Amino acid sequence: MTLKNSKISVAHIFSMQNKINIIVSVDRNHAIGRQGDMPYHISPDLKRFKALTMGCPVVMGRKTFESLPKGALPGRRNIVITRDASYSASNIETVSSLDKAIELAQQADSDIFIIGGGEIYRQTMGIADNLFITYIDDAAEGADTFFPEIDSNVWDVTESSPFEVDERSGLKYKFVNYTRKLG
Repeated sequence: MTLKNSKISVAHIFSMQNKINIIVSVDRNHAIGRQGDMPYHISPDLKRFKALTMGCPVVMGRKTFESLPKGALPGRRNIVITRDASYSASNIETVSSLDKAIELAQQADSDIFIIGGGEIYRQTMGIADNLFITYIDDAAEGADTFFPEIDSNVWDVTESSPFEVDERSGLKYKFVNYTRKLG
């Protein structure tokens, strides 16, 4: 089986030593974005993101990259997918397709993290090994970007924290990790 619009076969992806991980924060409606930004900024979620992705290649779309407040994420290889061949920014590598991004990320001796946006998540759900989800107990007003549904026939919950309250925002959140079911 080959990914839609892709030259990478699923068999090839699963034979790779680098695990492909998706990391994302979602609200009750699976919203992940609003007008080019994240609807929520929860400190423990951002700390978890940094701890999990540090030292690993991060793959993202151009809009996600442009939403980062300080540009490229330090301590990580930043791979940005864009159709604009002339696009450039400090401390990033650009590629024209998800296939090329995964190929480039595989050069690292570490796991790969997919960090957004919505279309990149949709394209990688079929090849990801793990999902690191932060569930936020709220519904973002004006959300315009959403994470795909998580199929319980495909994914097992491997860890789940209880809901906690973010001191700054007062929002309830919890961390849930999923692993792709075998077979």
